[in-house]
Amino acid sequence: MLIRRCAVVWLEPREVASFQLDDLLAGGTGVVSRLAWFAHAPHLGASIEVDPAHAPVLGALGPVDWIARDDLDARFGGDAVDALLAAGLLLADLEDAESSPSDAAFREQGWHPPAAVAHMAARWQGVDGPKGMAEADVDTNEGLLRQHGLPPPPVEPSISPETHVALPRIERDDFDALLDTRTTCRNYDPDAWLPLATFSQLMARVFGARGIGRPAPGFDVYKRTSPSGGSLHPTDCLLIVQRVEGIAPGLYRYRIESHALEPVAPAIAPPQLGDACTRPLGDAAQRVWSDDELHAFARIAVAGQDFFADAAVLCVLAPRFHRNFWKYRNHAKAYRVCVLDVGHLSQTLQLCATEAGLGPFVTGAINEVDLERAFGMTAYAQSPLVVCGFGKRAATLMTSEFDPNRKVWPRD
Repeated sequence: MLIRRCAVVWLEPREVASFQLDDLLAGGTGVVSRLAWFAHAPHLGASIEVDPAHAPVLGALGPVDWIARDDLDARFGGDAVDALLAAGLLLADLEDAESSPSDAAFREQGWHPPAAVAHMAARWQGVDGPKGMAEADVDTNEGLLRQHGLPPPPVEPSISPETHVALPRIERDDFDALLDTRTTCRNYDPDAWLPLATFSQLMARVFGARGIGRPAPGFDVYKRTSPSGGSLHPTDCLLIVQRVEGIAPGLYRYRIESHALEPVAPAIAPPQLGDACTRPLGDAAQRVWSDDELHAFARIAVAGQDFFADAAVLCVLAPRFHRNFWKYRNHAKAYRVCVLDVGHLSQTLQLCATEAGLGPFVTGAINEVDLERAFGMTAYAQSPLVVCGFGKRAATLMTSEFDPNRKVWPRD
């Protein structure tokens, strides 16, 4: 048998705390820490703990060349090799067939290894952000000051103010008024439905094709209203549609080539929906969501931020990484370009929604793993980076919004 290491693996020394009653009874705090080693291998989806004695085995193999197992067993022992094979960190070449399809698929993506590790390690599952912040006493300005002290100043102190070059004051126009009106919405009307025409216009302006080019046979590129590295536009807009006239509530994928919505049947039952989600999932066309089911999933998507879950439409912006990495293969900047791509689209959405008289939002506090499962994504091939959305504002301000110029919520 021939053995090699998986494509990417990074080892992290991590302090792991656990409760032990014996320590508490002996007069301690009951919380005991130990140092453990965790392996981050992006094709596995999550980090796994490894025996420290097995770490040298990973350092003795490369991800390309195969070596005989007998040699490894002689150096490190068969138990270590068996454990790492079972974990998926070592791969066996059995009759010239890939023993790990997920590792093979990951290799084809063209990830820069540090970016792959960082992306996979930062994904959330089942996190309730507001609850966690409240428990840590950082959910209010007063709590932040108690826990962290004063923040860094909003601007870097000037060393020599006398050298500043003053710029002329601008003449404000309608575009300035639009920019001033953009405010992250945290107060949506949960009963207001969007007109289909308004929704369609936003999809076309933000995510639709404004033109198409063909640099080479079989190589098509779309033009959007936002820039994209290499004009590749790898980001898909996946939708949680709650209240749009003429569209059944549910999950969709926006099709840029046809300006249409493609229903998405959850690959598995969305998590934490309780007893309400008892019907068979069926195919995409037959899946019927109750209002409570869909809102519960929207809340999971934005990590418990109820004020965002009330939006009529939530847009899950998820790059297909290989679309970008195909050109920028194993490139140190490729993942950063995907992050920029999502940011550009989100900003365009913020302004277009504001121009349409709607309240927009964007958040990076999302449960990526739950979204990936619902939309049928493989994390190293496609994964959400942010969720943004829009809807009609409520008539009354209940949750604070940062509107210092009082453009959205006039006050006496």
